[in-house]
Amino acid sequence: MGRDTIADIITSIRNADMDRKVTVRIASTNITENIVKILLREGFIENVRKHQESNKYFLVLTLRHRRNRKGAYRTILNLKRISRPGLRIYSNYQRIPRILGGMGIVILSTSRGIMTGPRSSPRKNWWRILCYIWGFLPGMKEQKWIHEGLITESLPNGMFRVRLDNENMILGYVSGKIRRSFIRILPGDRVKIEVSRYDSTKGRIIYRIRNKDSNN
Repeated sequence: MGRDTIADIITSIRNADMDRKVTVRIASTNITENIVKILLREGFIENVRKHQESNKYFLVLTLRHRRNRKGAYRTILNLKRISRPGLRIYSNYQRIPRILGGMGIVILSTSRGIMTGPRSSPRKNWWRILCYIWGFLPGMKEQKWIHEGLITESLPNGMFRVRLDNENMILGYVSGKIRRSFIRILPGDRVKIEVSRYDSTKGRIIYRIRNKDSNN
């Protein structure tokens, strides 16, 4: 059974990130160099340099770290292998997955080489999905969207099914001022719901729209 080079890269970077290491060394091949260039361009790593040792070449990656009041700690970097030597996953240009609303990237193997999803989409071909990469980069704040929707069903424990104005169905829950003020929400009410980019299947109900507000 052949060696999975991409899986080795992902495992090495993930383990180094979990151990809060500043650098990680991986073998230098054409595939690893192309993937590392993408990571560097997208900002998931800080720097990369090529190192030679005993007639072998290695890539030394400098991982990104961010600081808080308690000192330095690792970024939330996630890498997931999709296609494997025994199971290859393909996608056409219309169905390239969108990772966390654009917070992550999809690395594809195409006829023009290894590249990310949006840059490989113009041609109407099928691409092999190599891996998903997403993370919380330094200086990046969690972005949220506020939608309006209609309560369609009341569920236990302060949960509701909400149909947004774009016809998407998501799960809403009450918290904060609405829960403390005992504001009653019933099926048929219109609400404002805050949805995170990390999970677009549920959101927090932040405001119940009154009839005169919706008429305006």
